[in-house]
Amino acid sequence: MRMPSIKSCWPLLALTLILGGCSSSPEPGSSTKTSTKGDRYHQKHDAYPDSAPDVSQVPDAIPRYEPYSRGGNKPYTVMGKSYNVLASAANFRESGLASWYGTKFHGYHTSNGEVYDMYSMTAAHKTLPLPSFVRVRNLDNKKEVIVRVNDRGPFHEGRIIDLSYAAAYRLGMLNTGTARVEIETIYIPSPENEAYTSSQDPNHYFIQVVASKDRERLNRLGKELAAKYQLGYRLQEKDTLYRLQLGPLGHEGIASKMLQQMRQQGYPSGYLVTEPKS
Repeated sequence: MRMPSIKSCWPLLALTLILGGCSSSPEPGSSTKTSTKGDRYHQKHDAYPDSAPDVSQVPDAIPRYEPYSRGGNKPYTVMGKSYNVLASAANFRESGLASWYGTKFHGYHTSNGEVYDMYSMTAAHKTLPLPSFVRVRNLDNKKEVIVRVNDRGPFHEGRIIDLSYAAAYRLGMLNTGTARVEIETIYIPSPENEAYTSSQDPNHYFIQVVASKDRERLNRLGKELAAKYQLGYRLQEKDTLYRLQLGPLGHEGIASKMLQQMRQQGYPSGYLVTEPKS
């Protein structure tokens, strides 16, 4: 198995930053490593883990409402380029190259202060608020994962997201090191943020339940869930994959509460789809 190409974090070897994970060093007086590897740059190059566990069954990150972290969400500069963090993760889409990072940063702090675990479904992004949830789709093999963004990077020209080893494995991109992807945020608003009434809310909301190539199975499930939750349903087709969505709902707060209920009742990967009212 060929090692991946030069990783996006390597150019930061000589920098001392206040970012985390693949792009930072510890703040003075702090200890950011949980292993006994010594300095975070104990490896000259990033690498695959030795005797890696089977990560084929590592589940997607489960989108949920989380307040944005205190750390990692301020404007910053890397290699002479300044970045402004987005105020919200809502309605964000992007296409480009994905890369991944592994043993070189495993066990060290990410930009929002958490410890990087290359066996979990996480990622790094330059401007999304931390944490954010993102669906990543490999355009070459159509594989998809949902990751939780808790780090900054990649700072390599042309790359839009740095994935954990587990996420890269499930997307089938370990051998190539990079992959062409589309990313889309899964934005979960605060359940307490119900400032709009239904008539004032400019959007319709659908609950994405599950995706499958089996149209008949999804139709049966759609009828069952529509009756259970007293909602309509639809199947959205894209690239031979059907997406079962319940709705529409005209109020963001109500849609979010319904989503949380469905996650607790057997659909943990559900998320909201937002569409403007016509």
